[in-house]
Amino acid sequence: MDISDKIGLAAELACLLEVSAEKPGNVTPTHDFADTKYQDFLISAVAIGKAFRNVSNASVGETILQAVKDTRALTGVNTNLGIILLFAPLAKAYALDNKNDIRERLRSVLDSLTVKDAELAYEAIRLANPGGLGKADRYDVSETPAGITLLEAMQEAGHRDNIAGEYVSGYQTIFGIGLPTFKDTIKKGTSISDAIIQTFLVILSWVPDTLIARKAGIDKALDISGFARKVLDCGGVFNERGHEEINRFNSFLLEPSHNFNPGTTADIIAAILFVYLMDNNLKFIEKE
Repeated sequence: MDISDKIGLAAELACLLEVSAEKPGNVTPTHDFADTKYQDFLISAVAIGKAFRNVSNASVGETILQAVKDTRALTGVNTNLGIILLFAPLAKAYALDNKNDIRERLRSVLDSLTVKDAELAYEAIRLANPGGLGKADRYDVSETPAGITLLEAMQEAGHRDNIAGEYVSGYQTIFGIGLPTFKDTIKKGTSISDAIIQTFLVILSWVPDTLIARKAGIDKALDISGFARKVLDCGGVFNERGHEEINRFNSFLLEPSHNFNPGTTADIIAAILFVYLMDNNLKFIEKE
């Protein structure tokens, strides 16, 4: 399998696995939202494959815009903008023909982002029309950015958006917290789904979800991170009490307006799965 096919398949699989895990507060196989259904996410997962298979021949901005266009053509709803924004630099880094560590390649990709990448990404964001963005004082997505690179745009938004924050930090949450947690949980013999849920809880406990912060306020986002810590203190996925607390947490988050949906955390989970799959030849290495 060549690298282009591997990247496209990893992107599709990561999205499918992320949405198929019963993560608290998200759309899952057993819970739809009024405006987005589980099948929308399945369709979206397959929709982005073509754009990511072409990443070697496209810029990061072109990949982002094409993936959003392909998603909109099949679903008509925003299911994966954050995922696409996270995947595009990673995919470009994996496509680079050098032997550097993936984080070094990623840093090179991020530092090389252009003004055109920003323009195309802003166009993609407007097309996806995500909820809860609000209005920014500078470089608002409703306007075309004036002469700034995509990394500079993300630096402006990094304090209020976890996706932008990953660009700024070199994907520190993904590589520093999420990937080690996922690997450790898999090695303990859990199912892939439980490893996803545990990693989701750990990230949410450390990093308040900015989708929740935009919709319900930062205080509520901090409260929800505290709830996630309590679930982990009860055992998380590793015992019966932990599973009971996960169910209670899920019931709390699934309030009717879905303002407590940790959607940005779910996007980060998808990126963790993408990296894991790319690094392990599209396979899950369970118990050592």
